[in-house]
Amino acid sequence: MAQVKTKVLTAHVPITMAEKIDQMAYQRERSRGWIVKQALSEWLDQEEERNRLTREALADVDSGHVLDHRTVLAWADSLDTDKPMDVPR
Repeated sequence: MAQVKTKVLTAHVPITMAEKIDQMAYQRERSRGWIVKQALSEWLDQEEERNRLTREALADVDSGHVLDHRTVLAWADSLDTDKPMDVPR
């Protein structure tokens, strides 16, 4: 099995955050590094998805696939009524 190359990253974090990381690591019987890698992995996935959705939304705008603000407000206002409107398309 090929060994994955790694790189050490250093970050200054508030003491309270570091203590929470240490506590979670202890509770899960994992290292501090494992906790940080998990958190960074999740954050990177989230940011990549946010970027993908932003590009998708901008492509919709470029193609003219947008909704009028009033239409969206009317739909949102209807959600508190007995007969909410269908989601505008």
